[in-house]
Amino acid sequence: MSISVGCSGWSYDDWIGKFYPMDLAKKKGEWFSFYAGYFNSVEINSTFYRPPNDFMVNSWTLKAKAHPGFEYSVKMPKLVTHESMVKGEALAASEQATSFERICVKPLARMGMVGSVLLQLSPYFRNEGSSQKTLASVLDAVSHADIDYSVEFRHRSWLDESKREIVSDVAELLKERNVAIVLVDGPGFPITHRETADHSYVRFHGRNYDIWYTDESEGDLRLNRYDYLYTKEQLEAWVPRIRESEKDVNKVRVFFNNHATSKAVRNAFDMMDLLGIEHKSKEIRLQSQKTLSE
Repeated sequence: MSISVGCSGWSYDDWIGKFYPMDLAKKKGEWFSFYAGYFNSVEINSTFYRPPNDFMVNSWTLKAKAHPGFEYSVKMPKLVTHESMVKGEALAASEQATSFERICVKPLARMGMVGSVLLQLSPYFRNEGSSQKTLASVLDAVSHADIDYSVEFRHRSWLDESKREIVSDVAELLKERNVAIVLVDGPGFPITHRETADHSYVRFHGRNYDIWYTDESEGDLRLNRYDYLYTKEQLEAWVPRIRESEKDVNKVRVFFNNHATSKAVRNAFDMMDLLGIEHKSKEIRLQSQKTLSE
């Protein structure tokens, strides 16, 4: 049983001077190696916006070779989760998911570098009509028996009457395929407790409830809706939940998506401290941003 803690991405310009040293400002090619000196895993979100090509996957492989044990968790393209699945086009979604697995996931898996594949469902993909069949079709098209898959639900129709857990028939659908329900800390969805796989996936989005579903105002000091720093008390409340998962699964993966100005790095360090995970540490200097008018 092991727990890994990392961030959702590593290539952020606003991490310069806070996590990345100033002398790496124009050396983006060195950012990954610096990041991997502190973390053994990362969640790649860029695959959501555009499926990677062979060149990009090969570059990730080469980067990780210098850091034995490092793993990538990758996000399923929105072409699958936010387009084809939302339209109820199960066959197209399944073919697209298979293609993504062939081009991106399996090459990483062959090198022992793949963590989990994340399907972040669209908030417009509701539990109605043939949605469950569509979800099952996509999962059956991929290698869930050999590769860890995780699903993040984003519409409350997937919750049971208690509004605290995923409905039983969907949970069973996932359990039959050893697919994990993503545990989410963020606006819009409760923290669930039902385990459906021998692995667990936790994502921290921040708690900017006021701007989560709206555009940021001009005078707002926050960079974006992910610009949120968890307090140690807020993270400490998660420790029992993660320990609870630890008893039932082989691997717990924790990722911080509150990436603005390296707040994710600070909170990832905090979480490792709370869980008693030994790690290389670094002071993260967080200063308040100024609005343009100021």
